[in-house]
Amino acid sequence: MNTLTTTRIVYFSPTHTSEKIARAIGEGIGMPRRIETDLTLDEETSPIDIHDELTVLAAPVYGGRVAPAALQRMRRLKGNGSPAILAVVYGNRDYEDALIELRDVAASLGFIPLAGGAFVGEHSFSTPELPIAEGRPDEADLQKARLFGSESLRKWQEVGLAEELHVKGNIPYKTLPPSQPACPTCNENCFVCGECIEVCPTHAIHISDDRERIETEVNRCIKCCACVKACPNRARVFYSPFAAILHEKFSTRREPELFF
Repeated sequence: MNTLTTTRIVYFSPTHTSEKIARAIGEGIGMPRRIETDLTLDEETSPIDIHDELTVLAAPVYGGRVAPAALQRMRRLKGNGSPAILAVVYGNRDYEDALIELRDVAASLGFIPLAGGAFVGEHSFSTPELPIAEGRPDEADLQKARLFGSESLRKWQEVGLAEELHVKGNIPYKTLPPSQPACPTCNENCFVCGECIEVCPTHAIHISDDRERIETEVNRCIKCCACVKACPNRARVFYSPFAAILHEKFSTRREPELFF
């Protein structure tokens, strides 16, 4: 039997969907000691060494790939042969090559992939007017994540890392088109409370020098819309032509896909 006593949960999660899935997986594992490493706002570059910890790596999917900012933050990790449970969270369209990409990146960081899952979370572009996987992960998703965690632990205890983990996806990965600079803006409801500044993972938002308005560095924005969802007065808005398409064509509920 392969004995570990510590779970390490690592996530990048601007709108908290990957965080919820990662924590649910950790609950399912149920080890006596659990460490959380939240990379969402952490732009440090110092290495994070992980030894003999069953590690959960969770990140959002952007355009069928792992969010680039998530990968950048995760490159601090040093796995040192620790087993890893991988989770990608996408907005009900498709995760395409994200899970296989996370598997390969985890291996390159010194982890040994044990299991992988693709889960659904509310899309960054979702709004009350155009909901896209609104409210997910819901309790059914979280329960499946807990079961995924317990089954992954059982695999580790009974089988270990006997063979390479196979997940859905393609190599080479999907090529992403160049990102067009765009960012959320403030409407007349904004009273410059600064809540959006606190949740921006790339620290792209600040208060103007005259203290009268919120400003955003458009080239630093990753369109995660954390600021939109966190604004207490619905004063932060982002209009994307893709939101209507996603709402129309990808409203049918998709379920988690798991790989062992």
